[in-house]
Amino acid sequence: MGSAHTFRNKTRAVSPRFAYLSPKDRHVLSLGEPRHRFNVIGCGINGQEHIRVTMLEGRATIHGVYDPHAGSIEGARREYAQFGQPDALVVYDSLEAACNDPAVDGLIIATPNYTHLAVLREAVKSGKHILLEKPMATTLPDAYEILRIARHYDAVLQVGLQYRYKPIYVEAIHEALVRRSIGEIKTIAILEHREPFLDKVGQWNKFSEYSGGTLVEKCCHYFDLFNLFAQSRPVSVYAVGSQAVNFLDFTYDGKKADILDNAFVVVTYANGVRANFNLCMFAPMVYEEVILCGTRGRLRAFENEDFLPVPRPRSGLEVLLGQDQPSRIATPCYPELIEITGHNGGTYFEHVNFIERIEGRPTNAATAEDGFWSVVVGVAAEESVKTGQPVQIADLLARHQITDV
Repeated sequence: MGSAHTFRNKTRAVSPRFAYLSPKDRHVLSLGEPRHRFNVIGCGINGQEHIRVTMLEGRATIHGVYDPHAGSIEGARREYAQFGQPDALVVYDSLEAACNDPAVDGLIIATPNYTHLAVLREAVKSGKHILLEKPMATTLPDAYEILRIARHYDAVLQVGLQYRYKPIYVEAIHEALVRRSIGEIKTIAILEHREPFLDKVGQWNKFSEYSGGTLVEKCCHYFDLFNLFAQSRPVSVYAVGSQAVNFLDFTYDGKKADILDNAFVVVTYANGVRANFNLCMFAPMVYEEVILCGTRGRLRAFENEDFLPVPRPRSGLEVLLGQDQPSRIATPCYPELIEITGHNGGTYFEHVNFIERIEGRPTNAATAEDGFWSVVVGVAAEESVKTGQPVQIADLLARHQITDV
């Protein structure tokens, strides 16, 4: 398993300060020999993050990349150059070549959401291990096809729902589901207030047709956490939302942006657990919070980046258990060198667990089934916003002739 100590030494090993050391004189600062070789398909901001984290984690290396956009390839080269010779990075001229190179044993798919199924259909022909970015699909039929592919796939097929590895959620999962500190969970509340969607090549994330809609594209992370904490299947979803502030006058190639920038979502589970989600994407900060209420107590965890110079904790955890047991207040975090790699370190530990799975060790990394159910809730929420009515999950699945989930 990776560790902060290993990560720190790896980071220093690639620093120009230590370039004078020969391989013979490197022990603590040795880069080591990677055991796995991955190709990255899709080299935008997420693909570049995967390159960085793969190289820093150290048990794998990036062999090559594929992306039809020249600017993204240049970004990939810059990331890779921090760790090795830029000329050593293989740049493929086709998706087929990137997927089927016998020199690699793993593929990381970080292409735009609406392309995931088409890319995966080619990738699985290789039989290689696959890390597929979230959301695994933008529509329910596509998500179901991916689930069916995964059920018969012999190698690892992991979905990139890495929020379960953010420090606040790692601790919340441990307290609530392992220690069971707060008893039986009865209600779940998650809040995200943040800045608008950033720019992408082709601006596909501004259009529901390509992204799946905000409640699929962005919020599948939170619906995965809902499903994880509830330990049950969703029964109904009711949501309201609108496009109130962001991209109201934005057009691209003649198309007008149509994504939600705020929403409230309520999910009811088969075991009686209820969950609510509060989204605002026109806030001047990045703030995230989860509150779990159980039969014996209440858990609250948060992370905050408000860009102000006032010193304060960027994360926090409270487990309040009244007068019967000790309560706890903590500051969940990874070393800064891990947190700055992306998603507060969640992507780094997603890769740790990807390699653990490849090497046959159990993890709680997101499976295709987890990815499918996160999309189910997101699709139901988007539909509920449009119709103004609750969506019954059984009816939603039946309309798409999905009966074996």
